[in-house]
Amino acid sequence: MDSGQISGEKKKSPPIKVLSSQLREGKDSRLNGKLEFNIKRLGQLKNTALVVSVVWMQGTILEVRSDHNTVLLLDETGTFVVNGVNNIPKGNPCLLQGNYVMVMGMIQALSPEPVLRAVKMADLSERAAIHRKMWKLEVEDLQQTLT
Repeated sequence: MDSGQISGEKKKSPPIKVLSSQLREGKDSRLNGKLEFNIKRLGQLKNTALVVSVVWMQGTILEVRSDHNTVLLLDETGTFVVNGVNNIPKGNPCLLQGNYVMVMGMIQALSPEPVLRAVKMADLSERAAIHRKMWKLEVEDLQQTLT
């Protein structure tokens, strides 16, 4: 059996923690018909690009668009848009301006600002101060650990 296959299904990569600025500065590429994105790693140890398609991001909700299916978020490096929040479990309860949330999603676009299609969303507002403070360190640590 091919190492990229598990019981007939292609192995999916886990979400990679990223900042919005990394996506904004990234480049898109197609590999075997799959759209992927090359981003610069955070940190000094490894300077090779990371290839991502599914990401984990965190930020504060700046705006819930009138369709209630799209939100504008802000992390420490800029804004990003998340579409499809009505299609995920527990997405709606955390859709309040000012909430600090975690989003996992598929990248749809890099510029002028990153756009994700939500897969999972969770409210982190209860401990927002610690989550905000630790986020960039978590992103850098993970990116330096990945091969």
